Amino acid sequence: MAIQRQSKTVKELVLDNCRSNEGKIEGLTDDFEELEFLSTINVGLTSVANLPKLNKLKKLELSDNRISGGLEVLSEKCPTLTHLNLSGNKVKDLSTIGPLKKLESLKSLDLFNCEVTNLNDYRENVFKLLPQLTFLDGYDKEDKEAPDSDAEAYVGLDDDEDDDEDEGTEEDYDEDAAPGEEDDDDEEVEEEEDDKESGEEEDDDLSGEEEEEELKEGEEGFDERGEKRKRAPADEGEDDDDDDSDDDED
Repeated sequence: MAIQRQSKTVKELVLDNCRSNEGKIEGLTDDFEELEFLSTINVGLTSVANLPKLNKLKKLELSDNRISGGLEVLSEKCPTLTHLNLSGNKVKDLSTIGPLKKLESLKSLDLFNCEVTNLNDYRENVFKLLPQLTFLDGYDKEDKEAPDSDAEAYVGLDDDEDDDEDEGTEEDYDEDAAPGEEDDDDEEVEEEEDDKESGEEEDDDLSGEEEEEELKEGEEGFDERGEKRKRAPADEGEDDDDDDSDDDED
């Protein structure tokens, strides 16, 4: 009973790639009274005769199945249908889609990769056959592209998911490292490098000055020692004179 009550409130149902059995999809019943979007892509359907009655269904995805006819039942089972996607099915001629005239609310029909699209004046004839249509294969009569909401039955949900992912990525990036902090770190590193370079230059200047002072001191010391050497012979001469004077006295 809980499952049955839950199915009565579901508005969107995706059964893509599930396997159908004799045109029936297990679990898909009339209990989905509020269902507005149904996707049964690539489930092996050959007809839509066994679809449940879904009075509120707006968008029906039947892409990549093997449907070749029997579309007249759609006006009975899905009377409020506005978007129908039959891309990749075995629709070969215009007579197959003729019964869709009874779907008065139908404004978007997709027949991509169906043989019927190879017919001469295909688009012009389809719009004449189904005057209620606004968009065929994503474009209107004047070849203007349909808004995303009309071109893709499920595009609204996809866009929301993409936006959430983008927001999550931005938040992660902000948490990891703020751009301002990275810039501050780079500036600090550059300042440290500049300080090191200026410090090395000052050391070089100081060492140069010290070497000059040492050289000057060395020269002064040499001069002093040189003078001492010069004074030594004179001193020796004086000593000789003293000796001579002593001899004369004798």
